[in-house]
Amino acid sequence: MARDISPIGKQSRREGYALAPKAQKIMAKKTGIPGQHADMRVRGGSLYLTQLREKQKVRRIYGILEKQFAKLMREAQAAEGMTGEKLLEYLERRADNVVYRAGFATTRRAARQLVSHGHFTLNGKRIDIPSIRLSAGDVLEVRPKSKKNSYFVNLANIAGAASQAPLSWMKGDVKKMKIEITGTPKREEAEVGINEQLIVEYYSR
Repeated sequence: MARDISPIGKQSRREGYALAPKAQKIMAKKTGIPGQHADMRVRGGSLYLTQLREKQKVRRIYGILEKQFAKLMREAQAAEGMTGEKLLEYLERRADNVVYRAGFATTRRAARQLVSHGHFTLNGKRIDIPSIRLSAGDVLEVRPKSKKNSYFVNLANIAGAASQAPLSWMKGDVKKMKIEITGTPKREEAEVGINEQLIVEYYSR
């Protein structure tokens, strides 16, 4: 499974956006674009560059490679409704994001690893594909065998550190190690600081 393993600190500095909690500390110490010739690069400028950077930022927030992101965008363009909002909805409904949003992991990278290592079942069947898109009525549970894993034995402490504001479209139960999808993500519940219209314009060129 292809994935981006470049340092989260460098990614965050490149996008000017903390992609993970630890990136905030890194950005507090190091500012500006990373790289030997960073001072020669120009931030801002053209509309195209602004659109590109927004696309890259969102792609990196959710940990998706370019081809996957472009495919998701085509699906959003073909669907009914606002393209940008559909894109964010699809991103939020990914299995790895659901695990992260439910507080079962402190970062999306950690959540992706948990899913890809086969620690969860979806409606009773084991899954190991982080990009699976969940829908209302789906139930994601930690596998019985995985509940003995030291990570899940300490899940209550991890969930406390990863706690987020409750979401209208899912219910996470740390004690039962179960996540229920009860609806569809609302636009205002997506990651903050995203201008999806810039991404729509980027792909409309």
